Amino acid sequence: MTRNENRSMDQPELLHREITDQILGGFFQVHRELGFGFSESLYGPAMECVLTDLGLRVEREMPIAVYFRGKQIGAFRADMVVEAAVLLEFKAMRRPDPAFEAQVLSYLRATRLEVGLLLLFNPKPLFKRLVFANSRKFLP
Repeated sequence: MTRNENRSMDQPELLHREITDQILGGFFQVHRELGFGFSESLYGPAMECVLTDLGLRVEREMPIAVYFRGKQIGAFRADMVVEAAVLLEFKAMRRPDPAFEAQVLSYLRATRLEVGLLLLFNPKPLFKRLVFANSRKFLP
């Protein structure tokens, strides 16, 4: 039995797992080095530094169009997209808010991206991995 077959019996393979594992490792490094208390505008560049040092392609403040009934109605800026595959949203707040997860899911719904990580730079670092499959989307 190969390693991948063994893993699939223990736990299902996660979409973009190798990338998200590296991102989460970088997230914990940034939190360990900077700690809690800075604004999201500082955690973004720190994450970019760590992730590019890991050899990952990073796009910060990436504009993403939002469509409704086939027409572009606006755009939003994703905090970061890594390897054109994983959307990152940074929050630096004491209490997680369910609206943050809804925000990431909305961003995923509006794009071809399927995996999003909500990274919470709280006193204790927290993250949430969210998936919205392309088969469920109405994309132009």
